[in-house]
Amino acid sequence: MRTSDEYRESLKAMRKNVYKFGEQIDDITIHPSTRRCVAGHAQIFDATMKDEYRDLLTTTSHLTGETISRYLSIVGSEVDMIKNVKMKRLMFNLTGTCTGGRCVGFNGINSMWATTYDIDQEFGTDYHKRLKTWLIEAQKKDITLAGALTDAKGNRALPPHKQEDPDMSLHIVERRDDGIVVRGAKVMIAGVAAANEIMILPGTGYKEPDADYAVSFVIQRDAENLTVIEARHPSDSRDHECGFDNPVEYGGITQAYLLFDDVFVPNDRVFMAGEWKYAMKAVLSFIAPYRSAIGGCVAGQGDVIVGASALMARANGIHEKVFKDKITQMVINNETTYGMGIAASALGKLHPSGVWIPDGTLSNVNKVHVATLPYDTKRIAQDIAGGIAETGCIPSCEDLHSPEYGEMLRKYLKANVDGETRVRIARLIEWLTIGGGVPGCMHGGGSPDGAKLVLNATTDMERYIDLARDVGRVHEKIPAPERKR
Repeated sequence: MRTSDEYRESLKAMRKNVYKFGEQIDDITIHPSTRRCVAGHAQIFDATMKDEYRDLLTTTSHLTGETISRYLSIVGSEVDMIKNVKMKRLMFNLTGTCTGGRCVGFNGINSMWATTYDIDQEFGTDYHKRLKTWLIEAQKKDITLAGALTDAKGNRALPPHKQEDPDMSLHIVERRDDGIVVRGAKVMIAGVAAANEIMILPGTGYKEPDADYAVSFVIQRDAENLTVIEARHPSDSRDHECGFDNPVEYGGITQAYLLFDDVFVPNDRVFMAGEWKYAMKAVLSFIAPYRSAIGGCVAGQGDVIVGASALMARANGIHEKVFKDKITQMVINNETTYGMGIAASALGKLHPSGVWIPDGTLSNVNKVHVATLPYDTKRIAQDIAGGIAETGCIPSCEDLHSPEYGEMLRKYLKANVDGETRVRIARLIEWLTIGGGVPGCMHGGGSPDGAKLVLNATTDMERYIDLARDVGRVHEKIPAPERKR
């Protein structure tokens, strides 16, 4: 198991291919735009060494029998999946936000574990063996692994092969004896700056004309001809400020655009190359564990938001019990998504490959809740905190420490606590609700509309109708009327 220092050194040793604001980032471990993301991921390595967290953050590899990071494991049972949900809540408790450079790659591994098994069963390929060989090495090195599904897409009304520019979705442009060459982009990908490698999955389902877009592989983050562009983020305005202006030293997710300009991927790292029938299966096998576990993610941040709201109330001289109904609703929101994630985990099924797939219906219902309830929690936090947190109207750290007027500013900012303490709490709430700490609740792991489409497609309406007919003793069959278009 690596230490956090060894993790940081592994990032420093990589080729410099990360850019932001038109400039190459020389050292992502200390650059203002990326260091907090790296620090948040480093927290995982530190926490792994502590007895109280070891059961959640580590497990035994079913491949080698060695102790490994849970982020590099195959989820083999409902117990494993429930620990995954609990682990995600813990990490949000510790960092305040997402550690996407580990959890998305984790889901990618498990998705492709099932998918490569199924492909090999039909076509006699050796994708599953390749994945197994790579995973043993990844576990040994204790790497950080980001995951990437979302393509640029282009015109949403057209499939990839009909796009004016065929590169709007990542695709194979050359097949060689020793591997494949890919071109295109993956966009809005979490935690790439903090990752050693990236697991690439197909972005959606495809038909046969789009077979070259059905591709999955794992690649070094610093691979030749791969350029990583860090996107602007709500925390950017605070990145270069001092003190409490960016309140969280060890948390902050980054999002990136990955530009593949004829990138070569060797065969031993390719896990799908044209098997278009299995692209949607890969996506569905990804979203089931992701959408169940994200209930733990947002609950973990919600725990911090509840605490920050109570702190702000006390700082303002008000007992938090004054807001008991509002705080209770925040707790209900947290436990709803968490409980849905646990339920989806418990009611899953074991795939023939040995990977546990959570219940698809409950996972997608959870995704819809995750796209609504955390925003209600954030709104309530702003309500309790007042304008000082919600509007961002707070003097800077430099101003509060100014020898000319800082003492006077602090005087007028104090309430039940001194001015700087009150500002620190307000900054934290600002960060959690409208700033850099906000995770992708709406579109992380896919949109809520996408989850609703899955639910609509998989709902057995005739079963519900038969239940109603039986209970109501309705003997006549009533066929569905023809739909009007």
